[in-house]
Amino acid sequence: MDIADKRITTVAFTLTDDSGARITTTDGHAPLTYMHGQGSIAAGLEEALHGRSEGDRFTVVVLPEKGFGPRHPELVQAVPRNLWTADKEPEIGDRLQVETARGPLDVVVTAVDDTTVTVDGNHPLAGRTFHADIEILSVRVPTAQELQFGLG
Repeated sequence: MDIADKRITTVAFTLTDDSGARITTTDGHAPLTYMHGQGSIAAGLEEALHGRSEGDRFTVVVLPEKGFGPRHPELVQAVPRNLWTADKEPEIGDRLQVETARGPLDVVVTAVDDTTVTVDGNHPLAGRTFHADIEILSVRVPTAQELQFGLG
């Protein structure tokens, strides 16, 4: 069965950057299962998977425009430390959700000093090209429940 819209697809993958450094992998973890054509994975990956079949193995290069988008400098903000309201002291790598004029935004703390806490709302892979080594493990028709409610 070929991968097409609304097919449940399970893949194993490793993402690397341009230098070959591993970004993430399913090695040693559960594979990724998703409903194809729903925009739940990067557009460049979805395009590369479309029409392929169980057992296929391939590598694709995904540019930022079809991956996790460009970096937006305006999503990096230095917040006065006295506005920090979390229960613990801020540390680099802390993840939290902040409320913005456009709604909630997930951010990560990237710098801390005596007067400011710098947070970044960009996706960690924004602005980066990545390489995906992919193996398609299975492709199937969704159940009625999956069609109605999605995966989960």
